[in-house]
Amino acid sequence: MLACIDRVPQMDNHEAEADPSPPPPNEVGGGGDVGLTLELDDGEDDEALENLRRMKLEGKIDFSAVACCGQASSDFGGMRRNRPLAVVAPATVEDVVRVVRCAESCRSLTVAARGNGHSINGQAQAEGGVVVEMSSLRRPAAGPVVSGGTVEVGGGELWEEVLMNCLERGVAPRSWTDYLGLTVGGTLSVGGVSGQSFKYGPQICNVAEVEVVTGKGEIKVCSMEESKDLFYGVLGGMGQFGIITRARVLVQTAPRM
Repeated sequence: MLACIDRVPQMDNHEAEADPSPPPPNEVGGGGDVGLTLELDDGEDDEALENLRRMKLEGKIDFSAVACCGQASSDFGGMRRNRPLAVVAPATVEDVVRVVRCAESCRSLTVAARGNGHSINGQAQAEGGVVVEMSSLRRPAAGPVVSGGTVEVGGGELWEEVLMNCLERGVAPRSWTDYLGLTVGGTLSVGGVSGQSFKYGPQICNVAEVEVVTGKGEIKVCSMEESKDLFYGVLGGMGQFGIITRARVLVQTAPRM
């Protein structure tokens, strides 16, 4: 665990691709899970619900059975179903901060960030916790290309959207996944290997900067020069060090078609 993080509630970042067998109750979580995975008793359940209902969000929080028993309780693997207490559709990064801080203050709450639902073995699920639908932060246009040959994109953006918007500017990411219907934050959390990896390395080797909501509910901007321990921890870290909300990705001139 990085020294800069004292306590991290359980969180899985988007499209984690592997998960060992679930740990027994009341033990440290495995795979992409961090913190304590606890079975809730009635008192803890009531406390968690009360804390969630008190949250003031710019986005939406849904406690309905339709939301909690729908896609938020399943994933692409289809092998596990875990029902959360609530599903949050954040309108801003600050909403993500509020959710994580709520979980940090209530030991029974867990958090899972869900991108486009391509996780397996329940790594983007939160039994009795909160699923954060990162797709609600998705914006239709990529950010501007900045100095150093990078493009700024949101963690909830799909790579296919990033690529199309970059091509309009005459550039393209140096490395991407062969299937583009995945989120930026999801693939950066697991590595992002593709046909270009032999030349440019995986996606995590083509990132200049990331913005992360840590397990303590702090927004951190990190790079190879700033907070580099967190930078290297969150890239390929299976969601153990926070939720990726923004990234500056290396680009190159796009080939003419």
